[in-house]
Amino acid sequence: MVGAGGRMGAAVCEAVTADPDLQLVAAVDPHAVGQVRNGVEIHGDLKSLVDAQAQVVVDFTVAAASRTTVPWLAMHGIHAVVGTTGLNDDDLAVFRTAFSGSNCIVAANFAISAVLMMRFAELAAPYFDTAEIIELHHDAKIDAPSGTAVTTATRMAAASDQWAPDPTRHEVYPGARGGVGPGGIRVHAVRM
Repeated sequence: MVGAGGRMGAAVCEAVTADPDLQLVAAVDPHAVGQVRNGVEIHGDLKSLVDAQAQVVVDFTVAAASRTTVPWLAMHGIHAVVGTTGLNDDDLAVFRTAFSGSNCIVAANFAISAVLMMRFAELAAPYFDTAEIIELHHDAKIDAPSGTAVTTATRMAAASDQWAPDPTRHEVYPGARGGVGPGGIRVHAVRM
């Protein structure tokens, strides 16, 4: 597990530990070295994954860290499950090239409800004249919009490019209409 010290990393460690078919053998997070997560001491070096003979690593970090970690996992023949958002098409191309002896899956969201929502939004997009995305996350979320919102907007824009123009002529507060995402779809990120 990479990113074990964070909120989501801790949740992944707990989920792995709770599954009788899985075993948490190592945890890496340079910001949480020495802490213990589900009986495993967190290290700061990726080498601890090889030392522990990890077969699959979950990367739940930030895009900048994943750009280093994920190719490193490929180089060492370790399978990767990437829950990190903010990766672009170039990053995914690098990952595709790097993984030849092991596998990698990049998921914008691990919740089946979110995966279904993204697919349903993509399927529904051609039937609507306008669309906006409003997403809500806890106040400790550091990116806006979320990777799920970005992926949803990207998939909707790919499914339809026929969006009505925004009728707004005056914004009382600049930015009140949200950010403009792919295809002109407005995205609003709420943090509470």
